Amino acid sequence: MAATLPVKISFSLPDGWRAAPPDEVGAPNVAFVALHPASIDDGFTANITISGEMRNDSATISQIADEAVPRLQQGGPVRVLKKTEIGTPDLPGLTDAPGIAQDLVLSTTLRGEPIELCQSQVFLGLEDVRNPAQRAVLEIVLTAKQNQIGEVIGDYKDFLRTVGPGDPQSAP
Repeated sequence: MAATLPVKISFSLPDGWRAAPPDEVGAPNVAFVALHPASIDDGFTANITISGEMRNDSATISQIADEAVPRLQQGGPVRVLKKTEIGTPDLPGLTDAPGIAQDLVLSTTLRGEPIELCQSQVFLGLEDVRNPAQRAVLEIVLTAKQNQIGEVIGDYKDFLRTVGPGDPQSAP
């Protein structure tokens, strides 16, 4: 069963992307999946996923981003290429939430065959104004093969600029 987000957000998908039911595309632990059908290559379609959780621990947003690496390593080796603090000046469509962007390369398998995937991940921490010890953490991820990334990274950046607080028609 698809996950739900801990907070309501709004966003707009760029042209050429379509929403897909997470359960039907093998992503049951995320709340939203968008596919880029034109990018399909050898059975893999570039995709954007959104997931989130409530946290009440003292982990920094950087430490939370670090947690993604061992989770992904369950499927094979992972290399972190770049990790950057972000915020409103860098991605003005987002709220004032502190964030981390990181780029990774994953070596895994798809239908039993080796595949190398690129991920661009954005983690945002949204503090609960009524209970500052609790916060929502959103994870917004682009996954693509290396030969697809150039075609879709601009769309992903455009997509990130549209993410904000709200109650969208197309989001979970």
